[in-house]
Amino acid sequence: MADRKSLRLAAGLLIVGLVLYVIATFFHVMIDAANKTGSGNNHAGVFTAIAAGDSWTAVHLGQFIAIAVQTAGLLALYHGLNITTGMPAWANRFAAMAAVVSLALAGVVYAVDGVVLKQAADAWVNAPASEKAARFASAETVRWLEWGTRSYQTVTLGFAILLFGTAIVSTARVARPLGYVMAVSGVATFVVGWQTGVEGFASSTQTAMSVWAVLLLVWIVWLLVIAWRMNPSQA
Repeated sequence: MADRKSLRLAAGLLIVGLVLYVIATFFHVMIDAANKTGSGNNHAGVFTAIAAGDSWTAVHLGQFIAIAVQTAGLLALYHGLNITTGMPAWANRFAAMAAVVSLALAGVVYAVDGVVLKQAADAWVNAPASEKAARFASAETVRWLEWGTRSYQTVTLGFAILLFGTAIVSTARVARPLGYVMAVSGVATFVVGWQTGVEGFASSTQTAMSVWAVLLLVWIVWLLVIAWRMNPSQA
């Protein structure tokens, strides 16, 4: 049967991680808006914003901490579902492993974006005219590395959410409709990761990101409601 305490812990950590991520991202958006970055693929605008953003590294550290809290929530969900036999148990295990891999990739993403790209952008802005082109090319290489690592991190996270949803649908440890929503959310996350790898941070990716964000919020809040309403006999 499901472990009520672990499910409550999972839901709580996921909510806290989501709130922390929204707060950190708010300051990220403020930096972009202040420097009129526009499209995420407008590299000159992006690098100018990064160089001018004194809190850039702190913002990305905050985002990584939020991701780490959410990953802890997914691992608590693994324990909360308490599936020990059959294919659903394997889906649950692989989901937990994918979540850990996604966190490791997130560490690379936010180190590259928050630290390496910041230094590269600062070097480009402050370089003499004769070195501008070389510094800009170096910063672009770092940006493309961020594209790649973020793409794989997001795809892996989508795989984890999809597998958790599959395990829930297969076992009904919690409400099956929640599992379906999680599965769809996992697919949407996968699509966002794929588009990021192919198109970078272009405006064309916004539709998939909006769907992903809404579904993520829905299933996390739903899990919180289910976990807190679950009585000991149900668990």
